[in-house]
Amino acid sequence: AEFSQHNNAKDCWLLIGGKVYNVTFLEDHPGGDEVLLSATGKDATDDFEDVGHSSSARAMLDELYVGDIDASTIPTKTKYTPPNQPHYEQDKTSEFVVKLFQFLVPLLILGLALGIRFYTKSPA
Repeated sequence: AEFSQHNNAKDCWLLIGGKVYNVTFLEDHPGGDEVLLSATGKDATDDFEDVGHSSSARAMLDELYVGDIDASTIPTKTKYTPPNQPHYEQDKTSEFVVKLFQFLVPLLILGLALGIRFYTKSPA
């Protein structure tokens, strides 16, 4: 019960190999905080091993060690829910302008190329 309460960016614990680690250093993690947060509340041993951490990362675990836990009491999978983000309201006018330029610019380039070819062609 205590383990499952440590599942946010300010207080994050992971279960790796039957041992609990306090990984609240989220902003310093090379893989980003989302990787660590998605592994909370479950047995993260497979997630940790699949990445192929360096020996220095494995040595760092000793400093983060909190205690042992019976891994059979923790689910192996949890449903990850991404954080809520404000909905981006795209301006439809700019989308129209972009599509218009995507159509007109190639036509202008083609017209310019044909015009240059026509005017530089010497009469035979």
